Amino acid sequence: MHAPAAQMSRTASITAAISAISVVGIGISLSIPLLSLEMEARGINNSWIGINTAVAGIATVLTAPFIPWLVRHVGPRWLLGLAIAVTALSLPAFKAASWFALWFPLRFLLGAALCILFAVSEFWINAVAPPKKRGLIMGIYATALSIGAAMGPAILSLVGAQGWTPYVVGAVVLGCGLIPILVARGMAPTIADKGTGPGVLGFVRRSPTATLAALVFGAIETAVMSFLPLYGLRLGLPDGQASLLLTIAVLGNVAFQIPLGIISDRIDRRILLIFCASVGTAGAFVLPHVPVGSLTFHVAIFLVTGIVGSLYTVGLAHLGARFHGADLAAANAAFVMLYSIGLVIGPPLVGFGMDLHNPYGFAYVIGGMLAVYVAIVGTRFLTSGRANA
Repeated sequence: MHAPAAQMSRTASITAAISAISVVGIGISLSIPLLSLEMEARGINNSWIGINTAVAGIATVLTAPFIPWLVRHVGPRWLLGLAIAVTALSLPAFKAASWFALWFPLRFLLGAALCILFAVSEFWINAVAPPKKRGLIMGIYATALSIGAAMGPAILSLVGAQGWTPYVVGAVVLGCGLIPILVARGMAPTIADKGTGPGVLGFVRRSPTATLAALVFGAIETAVMSFLPLYGLRLGLPDGQASLLLTIAVLGNVAFQIPLGIISDRIDRRILLIFCASVGTAGAFVLPHVPVGSLTFHVAIFLVTGIVGSLYTVGLAHLGARFHGADLAAANAAFVMLYSIGLVIGPPLVGFGMDLHNPYGFAYVIGGMLAVYVAIVGTRFLTSGRANA
């Protein structure tokens, strides 16, 4: 294939994967609050709502080890398409299932499909991204996903949470994610090798710099979503201003993905990961001493959440630079699995911290998690050099 044609094919392949994941981001961010509201409307108590939601995390942990085998035997294009189809069809299935017990296998199926969707799309992007522009491509990917995730609640506010309308809209939006995948015929990456790695869990040991970045980011992301508005309320902010803090955090996350992705193409990504976590550590410990509601407070939220949010993007790029073929598929599965575990452990840890030191435990626990990451990765970087990235 001639160079211009190869470049066009690569660009089309990247565009297909990014388009698919951004559309799915809309559908997922619409569906998750919708299902919680549906359970509450049905009179399900909070404990069962939490247990049912946690089933998706269990599904992720159990599904991740099989993703490299599935990618090798089914192919990333068909596997990604199947995951999108299952995700779309499961949404109206929840509404149709009048017996709550059916929500548990449905939630497991949805969680497994989402795990496949994210791991395979990230493998796809990493596999086809040009090495010299991998950070930029990861930044675009993360930005598209963040924008899609921000649009889901907006759509839900327009169509409401009652009746079949939000379920049908969500299914249609998710189904649209199939279009770029179907168009990308012959553009998906392939795996010719069986890999040399020790399996998904082994990649946590082989590349802790990246996989622990996913764990820490997952824990902090969900903790910020859960507790940042509450932190503002407990410091005396009105409801509207407390909710605005979350909007500022999301905007910071969107703003920094591409610039830091570009920087990661020019320097050792381990150094950038340590820098991002160090800024987050300092910012978290300083935040309780900044006057709440001030411009400085808002700027600090924007900068710290935006820079820390790039742990995910730079970590993904770091994996793509280290591994290839089946090993890359397994590494991406490990990355998604550690991120999902972070989603589960983050809120309880931060909630416990706020109970111990209300409300400043929110910032101190987040700072502590980032400090531990800096200590582990910094020590490995100084003692092992390039041998163990």
